[in-house]
Order: sequence, then structure tokens, then C-alpha cells
Amino acid sequence: MPSAPVFELGGIAVPAGTRQTIDLPVSSLSDHTPVSMAVHVVHGRKPGPVMFVSAAIHGDEVIGVEIVRRLLRTPNLDRMSGTLLAVPIVNTFGFLNHSRYLPDRRDLNRCFPGSAEGSLGARLAHIFLTQIVSRADFGIDLHSAAVQRANLPQIRLTPGNTRLEHLGEAFGAPVMLHSKLREGSLRMAAEAAGVDVLLYEAGEGLRFDELAARAGLSGILRVMQVLGMIGPKGVPRLRARPVICRRSNWYRAPAGGLLRAYRGIGDLVEPGMVLGAVSDPFGVAEMEIVGQSNGIIVGRSNMPVVNEGDALFHVAETPKVWHAEAAMEGVAAQMEEAPLFDEDEII
Repeated sequence: MPSAPVFELGGIAVPAGTRQTIDLPVSSLSDHTPVSMAVHVVHGRKPGPVMFVSAAIHGDEVIGVEIVRRLLRTPNLDRMSGTLLAVPIVNTFGFLNHSRYLPDRRDLNRCFPGSAEGSLGARLAHIFLTQIVSRADFGIDLHSAAVQRANLPQIRLTPGNTRLEHLGEAFGAPVMLHSKLREGSLRMAAEAAGVDVLLYEAGEGLRFDELAARAGLSGILRVMQVLGMIGPKGVPRLRARPVICRRSNWYRAPAGGLLRAYRGIGDLVEPGMVLGAVSDPFGVAEMEIVGQSNGIIVGRSNMPVVNEGDALFHVAETPKVWHAEAAMEGVAAQMEEAPLFDEDEII
């Protein structure tokens, strides 16, 4: 098989069988410090798909940065076919400030497709879409819950997209949740450009989570194997098929007060099950949060102090509770098998 042609990005040529970090100029801070978007290009010797993996579109979602770091250290990439475009930090401004948002409080994931002459968010979205996303055949975008919330590892995918459902099953997160495209989001802009994107959600903002990191890395490697970019060696086997959930809903605080949560992410929910209780500081009034349907908790607030209407438990509905049980058993098995490339690091 002939070698892959040279891959060019940002005016820099990356020969087949090499890898290089390329800084795409974005803007400058108010003190004239330049800001760039760093892209690590791994260009395989053999032709194949171009896939991007991105993280920190929201600056506080650091678990995706860790997943990309681990991905770039895997030996699988040494024998890769095709091209990997790894962008560990899309929203540099938010990342430096430990903030979900841009300096003008805009959400970058509502600024796509952006424009070269718009707001800071629009310009950043335009650079990412034109320089990275449009160059790819497929992408995986890594996210986490916001600060003071946690998400079970899960894949969000566009309803009716059979290719994404197939690749989502290969990824192997315990839950695949159908999620409509939102105006201004990366997924909507990418789909308009003809690029399918899986969205991975796991963990909590500004926190590392070992389950989220391992599940994310294992899922990316399995997808790359299905796409023919890497071989099976060193890729964790899928122990259980994900649960496909077409609906989800948030259970909200019925009143302000103190939350005592009895259930956490990954726990099963059945009708009539008490998920938690909200009481006033004196313990006089107490209201229970009760499950209404079969499901699995895919997100939860970690804040014990709540206001009326706050989102507390995110439950993905399942047709049969044993589906969720099988998925969580599979997660435990995968945690034992999934590679951990930095055994000396405590996260």
C-alpha cells in the first residue's frame, strides 16, 4: 500500500509517519500575550480516515484534556493509518480562567459556525470549524458536567443517524442518549458540513475522574479500530452493549433547603424509589424526590444547598431495568481491563 500524502495544516507540512504540534493563531490577550489553538497532528504512514478529538470547548471541562493526553501517549498511534487531529484545549481563554465561558461570558458551544469578523466566540468557532472540523471525516468531542455536578460516562448522539449509533456502540460508554441538535452547537455546524460527531459526557467540571478518563480513552480506541485506523492489539474489549435511551428528564428540587442524596450516578431508578430528600435547616419540613419510571442516573448535582427548581438528578429512561444493570456490570469489567498508562500517578 502506498504511503499517505503529506498532511498540511496552518501552512505546515506533516509527512506520513510523523507527528507534530501546530499552533493556530487565535487572538491576543489585552496585555498583548498571543493566544493560539494547539493541534497535535498524528499522520499515519498509510492512508485512512481523518478524525479529530477535541476537548475543553467549555474551559472548565478538564477531564477531556486528560483523555487527550493519555490518547497521545498510547503505543497504538505508532502504527496508525489515517490522520488524528487532537485538540486538547479549544477554549484557551476559559481554560486559563478555570471558567466554562469566554471572557465576554459567551458559551463557545453556542457560537458555531462563527465568522471571521464576529465576536471573540464567533472567531474562535470559525477557526476551529474551518481548520479542524472541516478537514475531518469524523470527530469525537469530549465534555463533562458543569462545576458541582457529575455525569456518568455517556454518549450523546443525533437521533436517526445510524452511522453515529454504530460508532457509539463501538465506543462502549454505558449509556447512549439521543440528543437533538442545538442551535449554535458544534454538532449542528459539523453535521451541516457533512462531519458526524460523537459527544462524550463524563465526570465533573474542574475535576479528574478515573472512571471517566478510562472509559473515554477506551471508547476512542475502539472507535479508531472500527474505522480501520488502528489494529485490535491493546484495545480494550467491549464487555457489555450500551443502553440506548431515547428520553431523559431532570428531577428538580421541590423546595429550597438541604439536599440529602440517597442515589448517585450509575444507580438504577424504579417507580416509587426515593432518590433523595430536601429539608429545611431546622428539619421541620422535608420533601422526597421520588422516581417516576425505570432508568439510570446519568447526572447528579453535588451541591447540598439547593433552591427550589434546581436540577438534582438526571435520569435516562430505560424500557427495562435489567438493560441498565447489564450496562453497569460491563462498566465494572471494563475498568479492570482498560489501560492505565500512568500507573505512578494518583488522580
